[in-house]
Amino acid sequence: MDAMLKELINYQELLFAFTRRNIQMKYKQTSMGVLWAIFMPIIIIFSGVIVRKAMAVLAGAPLTSQEISSVAVKSLPWAFFVTALRFAVGSLVGNMHLVTKIYFPRIIFPLSYVLGQSLDFLVAGVFLTIVFIITKVGVSIYLLWLPVLLLFLFLLTAAFATVLACWNLFYRDIRHIVDVLLTFGIFYTPVFYDASMFSGLRLFFLLNPMGSLLENINRVVVLHQPPELIWVAYAGLWAIGGAIFAWKIFEKAEPQFVGEISPQRGGLRFRQELWRKKNEK
Repeated sequence: MDAMLKELINYQELLFAFTRRNIQMKYKQTSMGVLWAIFMPIIIIFSGVIVRKAMAVLAGAPLTSQEISSVAVKSLPWAFFVTALRFAVGSLVGNMHLVTKIYFPRIIFPLSYVLGQSLDFLVAGVFLTIVFIITKVGVSIYLLWLPVLLLFLFLLTAAFATVLACWNLFYRDIRHIVDVLLTFGIFYTPVFYDASMFSGLRLFFLLNPMGSLLENINRVVVLHQPPELIWVAYAGLWAIGGAIFAWKIFEKAEPQFVGEISPQRGGLRFRQELWRKKNEK
């Protein structure tokens, strides 16, 4: 972990340069600009409200503003997770002309897409804050847990993005599999509903690390309740352990990238260069 952070710090300017490039390319020739950042969360929130309304009608109970706020606060991190993965999974394939050049940590590519999506997350977060002020959601001391939960969200997203981008370079159908899983994943993650609504399946939903994070974000922001520490620790284990695992996988596979992209060149020269560069450090 220490080596990973040191290498990223050494190449931080390059990481930010790629992040800025990704943001510029994403909004190039768009009339709405960064307002597109709130489009996907609004669609998810609207869909979630319809689902919660249907549940309320079946249960013979009214749809409360708290339920709408719960859908809204969980839709934003889910939109960040989904969009970041969809962009990051093809990051290595989409930058093949740079992957074959001189050595720099190729993990910068998926991380730059995750960082770029963080801008959309912040813009949508400002919009959501305004909505909460209007609906009088209020604040509590438990809101201090939110930065910890968001850090785990970022690490978990970065871990998945890194591993999937690496696998997609070797197996190009990974991207299509990810699209399918993300499309239907919302039905197996407590975004439109609360895990407590299904008492027999609550454990199943919380074993999904995204489910644990979303439920605890809802608790500290909307419900004004303390987070469930056991599930916060569980999500943190996935986030930190996943980040370390992703780094190790990427580090082991990186010398084979050139040979996979340009078989006629082979990967020997790149592996020698990588070995020499790391010995110099």
